[in-house]
Amino acid sequence: MSTTREECWNALAQLPQPTLAELFAADEARVEKLTRRIELDDGGIRFDWSKTHLDDARIEGFEALAKASDFDEMRRRLFAGEVVNPTEERAAEHSALRGVGKDSSVEEAEALRARMLMLVQAIHDGVLGEVRHLIHVGIGGSALGPALAVDALAREDALVDVHVVANIDGLALEEAFAKCDPATTLVAVASKTFTTIETMTNAQSALRWLADNGVDDPTGRVIALTAAPEKAVEWGVDETRILPFATSVGGRYSMWSSIGFPIALAIGVEGFEQFLAGAAAMDRHFESAEDSDNLPLRAAFADLHYARILRAQTRAVFAYDERLRMLPDYLQQLEMESNGKSVTVGGEPAEITAPITWGGVGTDAQHAVFQLLHQGTHLVPVDFIASIEPGDALDPAHHHILLMNCFAQGAALMAGKSNDDPHRNYPGNRPSATILLDDVTPESFGALIAFHEHRVFAAAVLMDINPFDQFGVELGKEIAKKIEAGGERFDPSTEALLKAAALS
Repeated sequence: MSTTREECWNALAQLPQPTLAELFAADEARVEKLTRRIELDDGGIRFDWSKTHLDDARIEGFEALAKASDFDEMRRRLFAGEVVNPTEERAAEHSALRGVGKDSSVEEAEALRARMLMLVQAIHDGVLGEVRHLIHVGIGGSALGPALAVDALAREDALVDVHVVANIDGLALEEAFAKCDPATTLVAVASKTFTTIETMTNAQSALRWLADNGVDDPTGRVIALTAAPEKAVEWGVDETRILPFATSVGGRYSMWSSIGFPIALAIGVEGFEQFLAGAAAMDRHFESAEDSDNLPLRAAFADLHYARILRAQTRAVFAYDERLRMLPDYLQQLEMESNGKSVTVGGEPAEITAPITWGGVGTDAQHAVFQLLHQGTHLVPVDFIASIEPGDALDPAHHHILLMNCFAQGAALMAGKSNDDPHRNYPGNRPSATILLDDVTPESFGALIAFHEHRVFAAAVLMDINPFDQFGVELGKEIAKKIEAGGERFDPSTEALLKAAALS
């Protein structure tokens, strides 16, 4: 008789809970067992999970859970382009955009990418005239992914100056306007449906800004990134400047598609292809590696040990590299929008789903939140993410101090320090994982993002939830539309707020 999910969870919950110090003392090969390096063409990434509470017994228990959850079959369906989003009856084919997936989907993705990269190259070659700036308007995954990638990979070396605007607050758009010359600015409008109210409102304001500043044909400056090309045509965009992507690609998984247009424009065609190649390398690892040798699955084991067995409500991510300063924000959306659900795939109440993901940047965060991590009452698993090579050309002391602080924090969280004065006592036994890149390159960055995508999927399978729908974001939007239409009555607090803001 096969073991059920619940029996696996119960067995995991009954395991003894040794401290990190005891785990290291009991196994001299612990670091070797729980550290793995992924090799890439231009370097690699080291994944070290040894400072978590995973051990042989826990890994064996989670491997049994993966078997009971039919993980191998779900992974096969993902890469085969079969339905893995049952509530919307859709596949999730972001890996096909990188060349790993169903053959027909890969071929379609390659054709769409070739179209996009031809346009990118034409812009770089001056076919559209002088283009120095791009204002990219989108929201959610249509904005966070491109903003993160451009900030991480382009910076002062950007071939085109890219400004990503998501917020409907007009201050965000005005800030972008102030940094751009209308005569040399394109506008990318990124919307899966080409109806998203925040994005389309920002797009209209961008066209008005172009017109007010002497651009004769503002719509001719628009590049549409959408899964609804017919809507873009209706809006007035020329067909030659519409870059479609498949409906089987969710927003938070879409930077590999035409949503990545601003990334390619900023880092160039070759850089974008390296970005995809790094992600594909991680796809191939996730598709083929078995049991705990599979890095995203191993990470999911640790995540769920803390979230379900030890009831940790949050998980923190700290990027010890300024180039990755937006990564905690990106992962917050990826993880919480994907796995922030309260029911299983079958519609039953879920025991537990995604922890709250939060974080910050390097030594800044140490002086802001690490007090709680070291001495607070909350259990907070931590991921440290850093690069061996610096992103700056200053005195190497800057980067040495940065890395020393990164590694020291993980050591201190684990070891703690006893003191008779309770105010100066550090309990220790606080878990962390470290992801160490050789350097932040398009390839390593692509692999890093794909690792986290698959980590989210693996955790979802083990929790028996659907990571690809996002109905939770819709209710507030529906109520906003009702407010705009008028005639609806709401709770007394909302009514008072509407009156105070002169919206009723």
